Amino acid sequence: MWKTTGRRVFSSSSSSSGSSIVFPLLGNVHPKGYYYAQVYIGKPPKPYFLDPDTGSDLTWLQCDVPCSNCLEAPHPLYKPNKDLLVSAEDPLCYSWQSSEQKNELPKQCDYEIEYADGASSLGILLRDAFSLNLTNGNRSERPLALGCGYDQEAGHSYHPVDGVLGLGKGPTSILSQLKKMGVLRNVVGHCLSGKGGGFLFFGDQAYDASTSHVVWTPMLHDLKKHYSPGPAELFFDGTRTNVKNLHVTFDSGSSFSYLHSHPYQTLISLLEKGLSGKPLSRVDDDNTLPLCWKQGNNKPFKSLQDVKQYFKPFSLGFANPWWHLWNNPYSYFEISPESYLIISPKGNVCLGVLNGTEQGVGDTNIIGDISMQDKMVIYDNEKNSIGWIPANCAYPPNLRL
Repeated sequence: MWKTTGRRVFSSSSSSSGSSIVFPLLGNVHPKGYYYAQVYIGKPPKPYFLDPDTGSDLTWLQCDVPCSNCLEAPHPLYKPNKDLLVSAEDPLCYSWQSSEQKNELPKQCDYEIEYADGASSLGILLRDAFSLNLTNGNRSERPLALGCGYDQEAGHSYHPVDGVLGLGKGPTSILSQLKKMGVLRNVVGHCLSGKGGGFLFFGDQAYDASTSHVVWTPMLHDLKKHYSPGPAELFFDGTRTNVKNLHVTFDSGSSFSYLHSHPYQTLISLLEKGLSGKPLSRVDDDNTLPLCWKQGNNKPFKSLQDVKQYFKPFSLGFANPWWHLWNNPYSYFEISPESYLIISPKGNVCLGVLNGTEQGVGDTNIIGDISMQDKMVIYDNEKNSIGWIPANCAYPPNLRL
């Protein structure tokens, strides 16, 4: 656990918009398949493992009210007091629900959320205390809205956590609520280590905003919940592929990355062309991921270091409105072999970029955890921009450990 010294209680009337909150992350892309943060909720505060998800807004916990269908989780079910209910008339309830949604009882705000992998959560909204340690030494206890989920369904990529930490752009996001309270600025970021672990941060004091090495690109204004920059162009080994106008979403709740059918097939064709004459061949008996290769001598690969030299990097180029400053029309999100390959339990090398059309994510192209490893990714809602920079994700920057 990372610690700061000299903490003092942070009163609810104070403002700390110049501070940040940092959470250590545990987990990995493979074999675990997810990262998670430990968050303290309730009075007295109890620990829960939450899956940080920039692809959704609502934070929720599996909840004993009682629970009609709860999944295996690392901690006992969250058991709230009844006086914590968010009413149906609360502005936060209005912002969450569609106009057609009806609440079962007038004094409560019902929610239902479905994810792209088929997972879902049904429950009610509450407000409970979140215990948060700020990087300026203060400790903040804030009543924040969250979902109390009493009916969960597992998706095809179920993660055994206590719930989800929703970090999207909408008003129900924990980040948006803290911004409205004046606790910190509306900035969130993460650094996922390829060796496992990493850190998550809220606010703009956990990184050096003045560095010129961060690559920035603006977010689309018409997408109110998702972190999506403008249309992207696919480059392979630094060369244009003529695959353009890709709608891309950055989603930390997705373990792997997804391209819809056309760019996916283009990528596969280029990878296979690059592998021609190399001591690799496709395998059909490895179900780890849809596309895997084995070594010609049938010896299992022990790590990506054994095989990465056979694969080329690719990148997504986003239109750069500040190109006259950088003398480059694109903001490139570089994806090295280490950021799109894994070694399977059978010792084969497998592609961590999936066909999104076949996987049911439609025409959206998703940059998932695997492709964000060993980069600090910053979602700046104050400036409506996304930035990234290669980083050592073993420890948070600008903090004394």
